[in-house]
This record gives sequence, C-alpha cells and structure tokens, in this order.
Amino acid sequence: MNEVKSPKKPLVYYYAIVILVILALNFLAVPWLSQRQVKEVDYGTFMTMTENQEIGRVEVQNNQILFTNKDDTQVYKTGLMDDPDLIYRLKDSGAEFSSEIVEEMSPFLSFLLTWLLPIVFFVALGQFMLKRMTNKAGGPNSMMFGLGGSNAKVYVKSAEGIKFSDVAGEDEAKENLTEIVNYLHDPAKYQEIGASMPKGVLLVGPPGTGKTMLAKAVAGEANVPFFSMSGSEFVEMFVGMGASKVRDLFRQAKEKAPCIVFIDEIDAIGKKRDGQVGGNDEREQTLNQLLTEMDGFEGNNGVIILAATNRPESLDPALTRPGRFDRRVPVELPDLKGREEILKVHARKIKVAEDVDYNKIARMASGASGAELANIVNEAALRAVRDGRRFATQSDLEESIEVVIAGYQKKNAILTDQEKWTVAYHEIGHALVAALQTHSAPVQKITIIPRTSGALGYTMQVEEGNHYLMTKEELENKIATLTGGRAAEEVRFGVISTGASNDIEQATKLARGMITRYGMSEAFDMVALETVTNQYLGGDASLACSAETQTQIDHQVVALVKKEHAKAVGILTENRAKLDELAKYLYEKETITGEEFMAILNRA
Repeated sequence: MNEVKSPKKPLVYYYAIVILVILALNFLAVPWLSQRQVKEVDYGTFMTMTENQEIGRVEVQNNQILFTNKDDTQVYKTGLMDDPDLIYRLKDSGAEFSSEIVEEMSPFLSFLLTWLLPIVFFVALGQFMLKRMTNKAGGPNSMMFGLGGSNAKVYVKSAEGIKFSDVAGEDEAKENLTEIVNYLHDPAKYQEIGASMPKGVLLVGPPGTGKTMLAKAVAGEANVPFFSMSGSEFVEMFVGMGASKVRDLFRQAKEKAPCIVFIDEIDAIGKKRDGQVGGNDEREQTLNQLLTEMDGFEGNNGVIILAATNRPESLDPALTRPGRFDRRVPVELPDLKGREEILKVHARKIKVAEDVDYNKIARMASGASGAELANIVNEAALRAVRDGRRFATQSDLEESIEVVIAGYQKKNAILTDQEKWTVAYHEIGHALVAALQTHSAPVQKITIIPRTSGALGYTMQVEEGNHYLMTKEELENKIATLTGGRAAEEVRFGVISTGASNDIEQATKLARGMITRYGMSEAFDMVALETVTNQYLGGDASLACSAETQTQIDHQVVALVKKEHAKAVGILTENRAKLDELAKYLYEKETITGEEFMAILNRA
C-alpha cells in the first residue's frame, strides 16, 4: 500500500498572500519610489544649468532628457526639444553626455530581483515563523495549529499491497474477513437482500500473530483506501484533542468511502469507564466521541472499521456491543500446519537450501507466533552470512530457533570441570526421565554450551504433531521431567546446585495450575480457585478463595512436586548405568542430537 501525504492547507493561503504582496510591490510601490527619485524641470531650466556649467552627466532618450547636477546628488528630467545646438552647449559646459545615467536592467535579472528572490525570501520567512510558533505552542499537533487533525496514515489502492496470500497460518481469520472484502467489492449483493455488514470488526489475539497484517491484507484484497492509526495517537495532553482527532478521522473516511479504518491497540482509548472522580476524562471523552461516530454511520455506506487488541477483556462493553464492533475475529497462535506455512512465506524472502525440512522446523518452534517465526528465518539468514554461505541451510534454521529460545552461545564462558560434569548430568537427567516415561515428547537435542539467556545448558523436546489437550498423567510426567535435572545431581553427586531454579519455577507453576485451574485435585474436584486475566499477555493469575483454602493448595502443590521428584529419582536410580554413559558422552561432545541419545539408550 502506498501512503498518501495530506497537503498542508494553511500554507496555501500564506503563499497566496505572498504573491499579492509582491504584485503590489512591483506594480505600485517600485514605480512610485522611482518617480520620487527623479525631479521634473522645464527645458529652460536645463538650458540655464547647462550655460552655468551645473550639469554633471546627461542622457538623451527618445522622449526625454535625463541629467544630474554637478555633484551627482540629484537626477532631473525634462522634455525633448528640437535643439540643433544642444551638443555644442553640452560640450562647452563640460558635461559627460556620452555615458548612460540609468542602465536598463536585463529581463532575466529583473525577473530574478523583482519576483524570484522576494518569493524565496517570503517562503523561507514563513516557514521559519511557522516552525517557531509551532514549537512554542506545543508542537505540530497542538490545538492552535493541528486543530485536532487525526494525522492518520492514508494508504491508497496498490496492486503491490499485502494480500491474503502473504498472510499464512490464519485460515479461520482470513475466512471471516473474506466476507468484508466481498462486501466492499459488491455491496449491492448484500443490499439487495437487506443485509448490512458489521460496522466494526475486532481482531483479538496475542502479540505478533499478524493482526495488523491481516487488516492491511483486507485493504489490499478489497483495493480500497486504508486509514491506519494507533490508539495511543488519540491520547493528548490538551482536553478535547482526542475527540477532535476522532471526528477528523471519520470525516476523512466518509469522504473516501468505500474504505477501511484501522485502529491499532484500541485498548489505549477503549478501556472500561469506571466513573471514578479523578479518572482520565480526556480518554473517556475520546471514547465517547468514537462511540458517537460509530453510531452516526449510516448503514451500508462502505466504511468498515477494523481494530486490533490483545486485551479484549479491558474494552468498554459499549464498544463491543452489536452495532459497533459487531464481530470478533480471534487471531490465535498458529498450529503446526500454520507454522509451516508461515515459515515458507518468510523463506521466500531469503535464499534457502532446497533440502530444508520446514515441518521439522515448525515442530521445533512449537508455540511461536508469526512474528517470532519471521525472526527465526531472518536469524537463519544472518547466520548464513556470518558463516560465509550464500543461502540458509537446515542447521541455520535449527540454530536460529535455539537463539530465539535460549539466546546466543556464550563462546567466552568457561565452566570448571566439575561444573561441566554437573551440567551434563543435569541435562541428561531431564532427557532420561522424559524418555523413560510414557506420553512425553521425544528428545530433539541436548547441549551443555552456555547461552546468553543465563542457561548453562538445555534439553529440547519436540512434539510429533499438534497437542491441544493434556491429561493428568501427561502433566505429572512433565513435572517429573522438570525435576529430573535436580534428581540426577542427587543420584550422582549426592549434592544439589542452583542450576534447577528455572525448573523449580516451572514445576511449581504447573502443579499449582493442575490444582487451581484444571480441577485435577481430589480434595477440590472441579472448583475454580484461580482466575486468569490478560490471557493473551502471559495470563496473570490471581487466587479466588479463602486464606484457609490457600493453605491447603500450598500443601497439595508441595506434595505433588515431591511425589514427581521422588519418581524421577527412582527412574534415574534404576537406570544409573545409562545415566553415567550418556552424561560422559555429552561431556565429551557438548552437544548431541535426539537420535544419538536414543541410540545409546536403546543399546544393550
């Protein structure tokens, strides 16, 4: 889409005034000043001054005579008479009558001095004064100069814009939005039956899933003007500015209908109104104006409003009711097939080896958003350039996933021999517990190379396909896998280290979720003891129970983690020989693949 810059209308009036001033100067002031400088006398006076030798220089023109006094301080003019002896009298008087007094200026120089230079001067002066006054008034968006203009980015029709084919992994969302595109293409089909399109479509989902790109794809497919503005741009210091910007935005949209208005991060102005004294009155005024403008739209006028947010629960109910934002389109994290398609779309922008297995990369990047997948592809291209290759390979993509997950390798981090052995047993403990349990994801890679995220090593497990539901047994096995690292340190060294801090955090969180959110406790059964807010922004959990119940929850969380920890210790004790063999192999190689791990584990 090509952005259209709106013209600065106030400067047009300024330039018109400048031209009028120059015209007045050239046609009125300059001739008047010129006439004031030349004194008109009769021919007799001229003859008298000639005889008295009071003349300095003389110029005889076609219709008049111009002359100066002896000191060249005054210019005179007189009418031309039939005087044959004039030359002789001038010669006797000693006057310089052969030289010119007033030189006629060339047309180009005259145009330059009288027109071009004044215009340039006034324009530069106007720009300078406007900038000074704008800065003093609070910037270009102040009430004095902006007058509440929306400053929305306007994109016009473009054949090279973003299409639905450029957005992968969101088939359901694209299907919902295709109806909007069809309406903009052929509104008569819908008007014939009496149907009206939703005035507003709300795109909700986690950050990086492609909400903004979907909005641009709708505009690209519909081939209509596209107004883009962020919710934070409506919030200003001056009272009434936000409401004024909303009015201006919708005025422009009505002028260019059919079109699409896109408001990104609408939760900045669309939060619930609480009515408290001392609240943000300016934001509420802006929201009220937005509600009014959406209600003011006439049906089927060809203006579609798209908005994006990752906090739908915080929006005002008046904004999400039917008649305003009628339709909610979820833009979720892509599944396995979606991740594979997204990787292929972004891989078209770089040079990639032909033997790249996108399905494997997609499985390794489980839970990644579209933006993260784009970053993974870009990191792979950067790694290929660093290594001197002209195209990205499978190893580049796999390493880029590790970079996004755990950070870059810390090449200068040197572990002591004892620390290296501890990390090796720790990571093998995770992998061995996972491999010897049912319903656990296969091990993909194990490494003890420190990373910039702070991890001294990590074990990567990759699901074979999509996994939407998890049973109680699977969750318990996952907790056991998380405790496997600490368990291996206990079995081998008899001491524990600080390396399991992240494992402890994850295991505790998972165990608490099983009891408070998933109803996997016999004591509480299917009672919700925890509420989750901001589900698209990490999910902030807060307990909704009494203090006595919280105490019971804590006891059950501790008991569950201790049970799985004991199970991990038992598994590693029974398989001590394999634990030592695998840890020694990892200590020597530093990085081993899942295939190598399973080959040693299954070896008799």
